Amino acid sequence: MKILKLLFRYGQLNTSDVASRVGVNYESALRNLRLLEIEGIVKHRLSGRSRFFRFDNSLKAKATMKLLEAWE
Repeated sequence: MKILKLLFRYGQLNTSDVASRVGVNYESALRNLRLLEIEGIVKHRLSGRSRFFRFDNSLKAKATMKLLEAWE
């Protein structure tokens, strides 16, 4: 939920930013981001060596964003 809330708030973050803001190591952040990507909630793009994650345009991602919006 912390990762989803961050992406909802900031729109797009790289893996290192997610890790530091959530307070976990890089590998843990990347593992969780990849799980969210497999579920179709987030997607990534590469910029050099950095991997930036943001919400996907899928129905599941939109439903998740609506939930987070109501939660705020």
